Amino acid sequence: MSSFPTGVSVVTTMDTDGRPRGMTCSSLSSVSLDPPVLSVCLSVTSGTLSSLRSHGRFGVNLLGDSASPVARLFADSAQYHFDRVPWRPADDSGVPRLGGDTIAFAACRVADTKLVGDHVVIFGEVLDADCGTGNPLLYGRRQFAGWPGGTQGGPAGPPAGRLDPAVSPLPPTG
Repeated sequence: MSSFPTGVSVVTTMDTDGRPRGMTCSSLSSVSLDPPVLSVCLSVTSGTLSSLRSHGRFGVNLLGDSASPVARLFADSAQYHFDRVPWRPADDSGVPRLGGDTIAFAACRVADTKLVGDHVVIFGEVLDADCGTGNPLLYGRRQFAGWPGGTQGGPAGPPAGRLDPAVSPLPPTG
């Protein structure tokens, strides 16, 4: 599947102690338009998955083409991510919404789950969504890239979504 490029998102939720949790996810799909439902696939060993199941709501932050450091950060399960990126609770759902590196966002309620092999498919009914400007970040052949032929677009929202420049980006994972 590494030969099939896909968009990159960060799935976010809250744990039972009210702390934000999140992970990089490239297995995102639109499932239904009426009602709007999307799916994400998370590893059965993911701490984000257990928090998402407890909370019952999650956010999908679609990353812009300059956000590979954010994608790498959230791909590293050994770190606490939210002290290194700006975020805020989404208005109605309260799930974490990342700062300016997000070009689109969807707040979802867990509608169903399905265990498939070593992953759980989460079906989320979209409660609220918005789309800003900018080009999506893609992942394929074990590398990140921007949308082909696209111009370097600005991220949606305030430009505060970059990693702290004093913190070096993580090396690629996987």
